[in-house]
Amino acid sequence: MRGLIYPVPDPALPFLGVHLTRMLDGSVHAGPNAVLALRREGYRWAEITPRDVWDVLRFPGTWKLARRFGRTGLDEVLRSFSRKRFAASLARLVPAVGEDDIVRAEAGVRAQAMLPDGSLVDDFLIQSAPRQVHVLNAPSPAATSALEIGRYIADETVAALV
Repeated sequence: MRGLIYPVPDPALPFLGVHLTRMLDGSVHAGPNAVLALRREGYRWAEITPRDVWDVLRFPGTWKLARRFGRTGLDEVLRSFSRKRFAASLARLVPAVGEDDIVRAEAGVRAQAMLPDGSLVDDFLIQSAPRQVHVLNAPSPAATSALEIGRYIADETVAALV
C-alpha cells in the first residue's frame, strides 16, 4: 500500500468509514470507528463521566439519531470490540488483511455536531454574534488547517467586532 484507501462514503452519514492510511514510517493505520464517547475527550472505553452521559441522554437529537441509525451505531460498537469484525471490514478494501494484522492503537476523538432534530452537521458550523465567533463543528483535521477557512473565520471575527 502506497497511499490512502477509503471506502465509498454513505451520503447519509458524515463519516469516512473504516479506511487505511500509510504513515511516514511505513506502518499502516486503520480506522476509525464512529462510536459515541461516554466522556468528553474520553479516549478509552473505561473512561466514563456520568454527567457527560446524562447530557447525551437528555439531548433530543440523540434519540432521533438512534431511531434513524441505531443499527449502524450498534455495528460500529461491535466492530470496536471485535478484532474479527474490524478485520472483515478492512478486508472489503484490501482482501489480504486478516485478524492477525490488527494491532490495537490509541484512540482519537473526533467531535461531531448534532442538531436537536438528530441530524449530523456535515461541514463547518460557524455562528456569529456581537463580539463573538463560534466554530461549532470542524470535522476534518485537514480542513481545520486550511488557510481559506482561517481567512473566513478571521473575516467573521472582524465583522463581529464592528
